[in-house]
Amino acid sequence: MEQSLLQKVKEQLLRHEGLRLKPYRCTAGKLTIGVGRNLDDRGISQKEAFVLLENDILRCENELLGHIPIGYSSLNETRKSVLLNMCFNLGISGLLEFKNTLAFIGAGDFERAANSMLASRWAKQVGRRAIELSELMRKG
Repeated sequence: MEQSLLQKVKEQLLRHEGLRLKPYRCTAGKLTIGVGRNLDDRGISQKEAFVLLENDILRCENELLGHIPIGYSSLNETRKSVLLNMCFNLGISGLLEFKNTLAFIGAGDFERAANSMLASRWAKQVGRRAIELSELMRKG
């Protein structure tokens, strides 16, 4: 497709459909997002899902750097992956409620951090995920 045609249609669709960054129901009752993307009938592609995933991981890292910069930055890649995973799952607010776990991580006591993770309500809710992540935190 020619770039000029693509740009023209994008401008028209933005004008006619609008841009909504959160899901909503269109006039036909379909779950919709963005510029008229019908999620009920079309969904998203795998490529789009991975773009969203990467954006979410980067957002989590920015939030971790903003809230626990020294503690997060000092971790190895494996332990950073645990905090990124938990931040993705719980949101930064939920992760910050793990005060004991984060204190143990900050002190370099990864054994107690892992045990603290497993003693949480979150661990009961996510099961195997918590077991895997606590072992990664423990062993690094």
